[in-house]
Amino acid sequence: MDYKSSGVDIDAGNETVRRIKRLAKATFTPGVLSDIGSFGGLFKLDTAAWKEPVLVSSADGVGTKLKVAFMANRHRTIGADLVNHCVNDILVQGATPLFFLDYLATGKLSPDVAEQIVEGLARACQDNGCALLGGETAEMPGFYADGEYDVAGFIVGVVDRARIIDGRSIAAGDVLLGLPSNGLHTNGYSLARQIAFEELKLKIDSHLPELGETVGDAFLRTHRSYLPVIKPLLGRGLIKGMAHITGGGITDNLPRILPAGTAARINRTSWRVPPIFRWLGESGRVPEYDLRRSFNMGIGMILAVAAGDVDAVRKALLDAGEANSTVIGDVVAGSNDVQYV
Repeated sequence: MDYKSSGVDIDAGNETVRRIKRLAKATFTPGVLSDIGSFGGLFKLDTAAWKEPVLVSSADGVGTKLKVAFMANRHRTIGADLVNHCVNDILVQGATPLFFLDYLATGKLSPDVAEQIVEGLARACQDNGCALLGGETAEMPGFYADGEYDVAGFIVGVVDRARIIDGRSIAAGDVLLGLPSNGLHTNGYSLARQIAFEELKLKIDSHLPELGETVGDAFLRTHRSYLPVIKPLLGRGLIKGMAHITGGGITDNLPRILPAGTAARINRTSWRVPPIFRWLGESGRVPEYDLRRSFNMGIGMILAVAAGDVDAVRKALLDAGEANSTVIGDVVAGSNDVQYV
């Protein structure tokens, strides 16, 4: 017996690393001091660019959206989903990304599939200005079903201590601005898959007249990064708090930035809910309360700003390319919850 007969192909692993090196090197920024394949990734922080730098880190995955990728045999968007999700998570505290690490695990390693995943990672890292510094590719026979894998991401960013956005200054009377999502992003897929594939018996390539596209196209739309449109506002003191609307929807994520004694009042009719959420709700007969806790409902990021700064913030967003920011509510006195009106 040898290692390959037990299910681990070292040659396939080496081929995967060879392909990944090319993709990762294209993302390297001046701070990168190591090459792909080192035991650890080296990154030099440009301390001259920051008065009092604070590192901000986060880790996440893309959940059961992976199941949709398996069904469609489309793997180039998953990496971008992962990077953009992590970028948004540190962005809410005012941080810009420095570098990203990934973990890819599978039962039988396919260099072709791994390359597609890393293509998405590298593309999103370049778009967000961060380096794909390293990662781990694990072949674990017997642990994953054939053709399946899991992927997780780890991001590190930086913000000046004086410019950390933490929501502490949010007060009653502040305005809540919503930025649109472009679909499900990376949350709610267990419910979405149950509705589409178990309840409606649809196929991944079934065309949906209500949406004008296939199930696969609708479900695999890439999670949006909000860094390009929000970055020009960082450091200007105009944003009091930000909430990335992920699992739990607005209902569970917005209270995470609200100080004690405050609540959010959301006007449910202030934005147009995209057709995919209406279709899921109607097709699955999902109560509105559950829809709001399962999906982002068309709002992927919420900014809390002083009433007097709303016009300046919306203009900055428009100048950066965000034409659809919407006032979706305000902050009121309350018990740290979300009130829908």
